[in-house]
Formats: sequence, C-alpha cells, structure tokens
Amino acid sequence: MAILLCNKCGYLREVRSEFAGRSVVCPRCKQANTVHDTIQFLKTLIGKFRQKNQELRSLRRQSAEGAGEESADTAQPDDSTIVSRQLLADVDVHDTTTLADPQQFAPIVAWMERRRIRLDVDHQAMDTTGFFDEVAVRMGDHYDTLKPVADQLKYNHQRGFTYVKLSLSKYGPEQTATITNFCRQLHDYSFVSRYDYKKKDRNIHLVLQPAPAVVRFFIGEWMEWFVFMKILNSFRENGISVSCLRGFVVKLPNGDMHEIDGFFLIGNEETPLCIECKSGEFRQDIKKFSLVRRKLGLDRTEFLVCAVGLSDAQIRGFNAMYDVTFANESNFLQHVLRVGTSVQ
Repeated sequence: MAILLCNKCGYLREVRSEFAGRSVVCPRCKQANTVHDTIQFLKTLIGKFRQKNQELRSLRRQSAEGAGEESADTAQPDDSTIVSRQLLADVDVHDTTTLADPQQFAPIVAWMERRRIRLDVDHQAMDTTGFFDEVAVRMGDHYDTLKPVADQLKYNHQRGFTYVKLSLSKYGPEQTATITNFCRQLHDYSFVSRYDYKKKDRNIHLVLQPAPAVVRFFIGEWMEWFVFMKILNSFRENGISVSCLRGFVVKLPNGDMHEIDGFFLIGNEETPLCIECKSGEFRQDIKKFSLVRRKLGLDRTEFLVCAVGLSDAQIRGFNAMYDVTFANESNFLQHVLRVGTSVQ
C-alpha cells in the first residue's frame, strides 16, 4: 500500500500502491497532494525524526550548560526512548542483535550525557545470538544443584587445566538429570570440547574449551549474563518498558573510569537501575560501589550489588551498614521488580 497525507488538513489514509508518485485530490478539503511510497515515506520520516532529536538534544545540552543550575535529576526523557521501546517490543531477547542497536540504548546514552558522563560500549556484550545467555540462565536457575559444577569449572579454568571429572555418586536421580543435561548442553554449545558420561561409574568427563570468551564466562561473566537476562525478561513479562546496557565503561567528568555490569532505564520516568554482579569475593569493592553510586547520582535503591551465596542475614546486615543495596542470586528479582513497579 501507499500513503496519502494531505499537507493542508492532515487527512491520512492508505491507497493502492499503483498510485505512488501520482498527484491526487484530498477527499476532505480537495487539496492536491502527492501519494507517497510507504517505505520511502517512513525512511524520510525516521530520518527527520533522528535529525530533530539530535537538534533537541543539542539544544537541551546547551541550555543546561548555559543555565549552569539545571538539575540532572529533573531533566525530561529523550524522545529516543520511544524508538528504544519499539525495538524491544517483539524480539526474542535470547537470539537477537537488537540489544546492540545504538537506538535501543540511546536513552541511556542521553541520560549519561545530561550528567556529562561518556560511555564506552562493547556491542558484543549485547549480542545474544550466541549461547552465553542461555547457558547462564540455566546455571543461575539451577544454581543450588549446579554450584559444584560451576565451582569446578571456574577453578580449573583459572589454573589453566583442560580436564574436569565430576562424580555424581552423592546425587539423587533429579539432581543427576539436572547436571547431566547441563553438561550435555555445554557440549552442544561448544563450551566444552568433549562430554562423556560413564553411567555405570556415575562419572562425567569434560575436556574444557580454552577459548578466552568461554574462560571469562566461567570465571565470572556467567553471573552478569544471568542477572541481566533475568531482569530484562522479568520487565518484559510484567509489561515494564526499559532501555538496557551491559558490560560497558563510564568515563566521569573528572576522568575516572568504571566498568558497569548492567544498567536499565525503567518506565516513563526513566528511573535508573545500576547492577553489579559478583560470583566471588566482593568486600574489597564495597567502597568503589558507593563511590560510583554517588558519581552517577543514584539513590541507594537504584544501585544493586548481586553477590552469589549471600545469606539472608548477611543481606540484611550489609544493607544496614552500607549505602548500596545487596541481594543474592535467588532474591535479586524481588528488589528489581519493587523498583520497576513503583515507576509504572
């Protein structure tokens, strides 16, 4: 179909494609107008939108710099938020390059720019056409059972070992099935070079994959993938609009640089949520977390440290002692949804 848009009265309707390029009379006001090819019309419209959006951002930035007193917290969301939400509306987030599209995380870039913070984005960290996200979600969802496997893979990768032997003698049928299915998935997705289950001896033999990306994944990146994808899916399931980014670096106005594991802008008010994920020791980083939270201008509820293995008592204690929020691999979504639903 083609599009008839009257420049005088705004009348709009679809017409047959053979009318594209012709001049026709508006049935409402009788003004002559050219019928537009739909694809070309949309390309032109999107181009003008991007141009005006850039001009608007530039004007806002100049206005903020000129006034010198405008609060970053009260700045209005960028119009690029609309494009971001449309991009994520109907995609399979576990198999897409859309998350790496600059338009998807443009609202985050604009939010940071209003605070004079620059970003160094790793687009590969947002590409889910590989299998890192699927394996990470499987590990996190069954972490109580898979923890010994995850710990052994991490230990051997850190020390450069190429072989793992897992004994299943102490596990029941359900746990055995969970572990064997997971290890089979690792082989199917080439996270290990070889998988062999000796059912009689109840032993699994794995030959590790030495690819750097796989090594980084088992040493700790799996937790970043797990938390990021669970949050993204939870927001989508609950109808909460977001823009998201993971595995990027912020450069603050004073020149300091910090790596951020995950960041979301939530809902119409673009409420920020910054995520740090730790699968190992993290206590030495608490001071850094507090510093980054203050530099980004976030409330303590908007900066979440998700640390594997924290007990409920530890979480309560740490939350009482420090000015960031702590959670573990089992309860982080409860806090995230409290933040998300409070802004809808």
